[in-house]
Amino acid sequence: MRKLINVILALMVIIGLSGCGTTPQINAEQRLFPPISLEFIESYDLTPQSFQKTPLGGLSALTYDRQSDRFYALSDDRSEQAPARFYTLKINVVARDEQRAQIEGVMVEKVTFLKDATGKNYPSQTIDPEGIALSPRGTLFISSEGIPKRGINPFIGEFDLETGQLQQQIRLPNRYLLPETKEDSPRGVQENLGFEPLTIAATSTVKDDPFRLFTATEASLTQDAAPNPPLQIPVRLLHYVISPVGPPVVVAEHLYLLDETPKGAIINGLTELLALPQKGSWLSLERTFGVFGNGAKLFQVVNSGASETSTVSSFQEGIAGIQPLRKKLLSNLETLELELDNLEGMTFGPILPNGVQTLILISDDNFNPQQKTQLLLFAIGS
Repeated sequence: MRKLINVILALMVIIGLSGCGTTPQINAEQRLFPPISLEFIESYDLTPQSFQKTPLGGLSALTYDRQSDRFYALSDDRSEQAPARFYTLKINVVARDEQRAQIEGVMVEKVTFLKDATGKNYPSQTIDPEGIALSPRGTLFISSEGIPKRGINPFIGEFDLETGQLQQQIRLPNRYLLPETKEDSPRGVQENLGFEPLTIAATSTVKDDPFRLFTATEASLTQDAAPNPPLQIPVRLLHYVISPVGPPVVVAEHLYLLDETPKGAIINGLTELLALPQKGSWLSLERTFGVFGNGAKLFQVVNSGASETSTVSSFQEGIAGIQPLRKKLLSNLETLELELDNLEGMTFGPILPNGVQTLILISDDNFNPQQKTQLLLFAIGS
C-alpha cells in the first residue's frame, strides 16, 4: 500500500510540474489591467478649409457612429468665428491588406450649429465646447468647460443630432460651479481647465436602456489647486447614470492623478477619456505643451477600489488615505517620431477586415495657421 501511495504522489508531482510549464502565470498587474495591444498605423493631416462659411478648426473632440460610418467632430469655437458647432465627417479608413489600413481622405458633409434652450445659436463667449459623445438613443452629449473669467459656468447638455437643439442640461454638483456671491469661498473649474473629457459606456443599443456617462476636469478645481502643486495634479472624475426615467444621476466621483508634469511643460492636462468594453475601465489621453512642443500619453485606467471623493471638499492638503483610479502607460506618443500637434480628441473608429478595432486621435489647431488638424490612426486589441 505504501508503494502505491508513493507512486500516486510521484505522479501528482509530475503532473503539477508539467502544468507549471504549460499554464501561463497571471500576475497581479495582469489581473488589474487586462492586456491591450496598441499599434500606430499612420498620421493624416486635414487640409485647412472652410465649410459653409465656417472655418474648419478647433476640433477638440471626436465621436463615431458605427451604424452610419460617420464621425462627429466638435469645434471649440466660442461662437466667435462662427456659431458653436459640430461637423459630420466621413473619414475614409481603408484596408491596404489583411493586416494594415490607412486614411485615404476626409470629407466634411455637414455642419450643425448648437442651439440653446430658446432655440437660438449660442452668443459669443457664452460657451466653450470641448467634449462630445454619441449616446445609444442617437443624441449627442456635449460638454462646455465654461468661461470663469466672464462668470460663465461649465455645463453638460444633450443635443439633437440633426438640429443641434439642446434637449436637456445635466445638473452638476455645486463644487464644479463658480461661487454664487463674492463672499463664498473660491470654487469651481479653472479657466480653460473644465470638462474636456467626455465618454459614454453602454451595454445595449436599445435607446430606452440606461447608460453611463463619464466626464472629468482637465486639471484641478479651484479649491483643489494647491499653491505649491504636487508632482501629480489631482483631477475629479464624475460618473452619471442616464435613463429614460428621471433626470441623470451622479453615482460616483473618483480621484484621477495626472502624470508628472515634464520639464519645460507649461500645460499639462487630461484631454479625453474613452470607455472600454470592460466595466470600470477607460483609455485616457493626457496632453502637454511647453518649450519642447506638444507631448501626449495614452493610459489604461481601471477602477480598482478607488475611493469615493464627493465628500472631500478639497485636495489642497493632500490625498493621504484616498485611493485614486489606477492607470498604466500604454504609449508615450512622443516616441512615434513625428511632430505631435495639440491632441485633444479620441474615439474608436471602424473595425478592420481582420477584425481589429481602430482608434483615432484628433488635434485642436486653435485656429492657428502655424498648427494643423492632425489625425492619428491606431489598431487596438486585447
